[in-house]
Amino acid sequence: MAGRREEKREDLKARLIEAARQRIARDGLTNLRARDITQDAGCALGGLYTVFTDLAELVIHVNSSTLKALEARLTLDEARGKSPTDRLRNLAQGYLAFAVEHRNLWKALFDHFPPATSPTPQWHLDEHLFLMDVIAEPLAELQPDMPAEDRAIRARTLFGAVHGVVSISLEGRFVGLPLERLAREVDELVQTIAAGAEQRRQGM
Repeated sequence: MAGRREEKREDLKARLIEAARQRIARDGLTNLRARDITQDAGCALGGLYTVFTDLAELVIHVNSSTLKALEARLTLDEARGKSPTDRLRNLAQGYLAFAVEHRNLWKALFDHFPPATSPTPQWHLDEHLFLMDVIAEPLAELQPDMPAEDRAIRARTLFGAVHGVVSISLEGRFVGLPLERLAREVDELVQTIAAGAEQRRQGM
């Protein structure tokens, strides 16, 4: 009996996550409403709160599924035989393509700020680390003598540079780049950073 209840609860949880994901993808995070989600999921409004503490926790689970999709996209390309610079270029282009194709879901990753009473759980913070790990791996080949701690910081710097250009451009900020030039400029940025790392290694 308990197993049946848990099965129904998990089914409701999956329906709510998918309903919220579709709403965010279509209308954006700021337009997300609990009543719309439960209507789409085919349950009463109170059903949401039997599975999640609040709407913020549900969004965290949607963001978790988005991160998994992003990770699959970035690790799809076979790394074997490619130079570390080309792998960094591919990562940047994959990140840009994902942001363009799934703009609202991608924005929700950075626009969601849970209330102080319901902070982001550690397991979800840990899920973001793959972004740094996939960057740190080719960086380790470009600068093998760099301490691991410094390499982790450099991975964050590189991610911040690419994400910053992508973000201000897709948001239409006045300093942003037109979409038709964005991919090329991101590629040039990554190549410039990688070339600097390569020169420092050769100069050692």
